[in-house]
Amino acid sequence: MKEHTPKRKAAAQGVYNRIVKRIFDVVLAAFALILLSPLLLLTMLAIKLNSKGPVFFKQTRLGRGGKEFKIIKFRTMVVNAEHIGSGVYSNNKDPRVTKVGKILRKTSIDELPQMINLLKGDMSLIGPRPPLTYHPWPIEQYTEEQLRMFEVRPGITGWAQIHGRKDVEWNKRIKLNVWYVDHVSFALDLKIFFMTIGKVFTNADNENKGETVDREEAKV
Repeated sequence: MKEHTPKRKAAAQGVYNRIVKRIFDVVLAAFALILLSPLLLLTMLAIKLNSKGPVFFKQTRLGRGGKEFKIIKFRTMVVNAEHIGSGVYSNNKDPRVTKVGKILRKTSIDELPQMINLLKGDMSLIGPRPPLTYHPWPIEQYTEEQLRMFEVRPGITGWAQIHGRKDVEWNKRIKLNVWYVDHVSFALDLKIFFMTIGKVFTNADNENKGETVDREEAKV
């Protein structure tokens, strides 16, 4: 009987990941887009009035299986910001961030358009945050263990986000992401969801305070 326990657990996780989470994501995303439509429209207007450029910002990220997709956010920086400087957001004093963008980032409102990614199946509400194609390093330079974080859909929030958010070095973030992959469950997702709400309301760990990649530890 005990020998079958790990298999049953893995099977239950598989059903939850493939079916239950997907249903929950679609229902939540549709409901959120309808309920928050006034806020979304006001945000779009504020971005347009504050700076030139599109309302939305689309960026290539790595999703499940390492497949590339376009993540959708409200634009918080000047146009072509990814080609200015390092191309990676540094802190709340980053000169590329617009006035409205600072508010959107502080309140995490800039993340709301990712509900579209949920509907499309690119992302899930809970899961590892999708990294850039070039940061912290190209996918070819991930170790076999690190690649396991791509076994599930990336999320709007995740286990690493409630354990430091932006104040966690990438090697540690990936270890937390892999831990999540091994322990994913409804109870864990529920815990992450409510802890994320607390992080957002307190604006905790929402600023990069140091190097996001430890070159000594990185497998590059």
